[in-house]
Amino acid sequence: MAERASWDEYFMNIARVVSSRSTCPRKSVGAVIVRDKTILSTGYNGSIRGMPHCSEAGHMMENGHCVATIHAESNAILQAARNGVMIDGGTIYVTASPCWNCFKEIANSGIRRVVYGEFYRDDRIFSVAATLRIELLHLAGPDASVAAPHTEPSG
Repeated sequence: MAERASWDEYFMNIARVVSSRSTCPRKSVGAVIVRDKTILSTGYNGSIRGMPHCSEAGHMMENGHCVATIHAESNAILQAARNGVMIDGGTIYVTASPCWNCFKEIANSGIRRVVYGEFYRDDRIFSVAATLRIELLHLAGPDASVAAPHTEPSG
């Protein structure tokens, strides 16, 4: 019998499933916002509501990045706001560490904990998270069994 998943593993696995809805093939990212072991909102990276997806219309490239999509973290925060769901004090599980803009949104939304899969690009989040007392946990890989706190990027 397989070992029972921890809460962090459970919600990160759900974030991985959410990422399968991504519509930008350059990077599939999923996010799940949780408080008190209850899912409050989910999001994946995709186009503006009502606009064609990258997978249909191609990418809108700027400085080597596709700027047509809204990131998973932003979509999860926006989905909660759209539905009147309070996320203050919650945890966000995201398959890749937040970019700088998403991290600022997470911080201002009141989320107090970020559990991320792979490290993605921006190490400014580590010092600011420490200053704001936002907990960052790196949960590496689908088979990771322990979340380890990080104060600087792992790669």
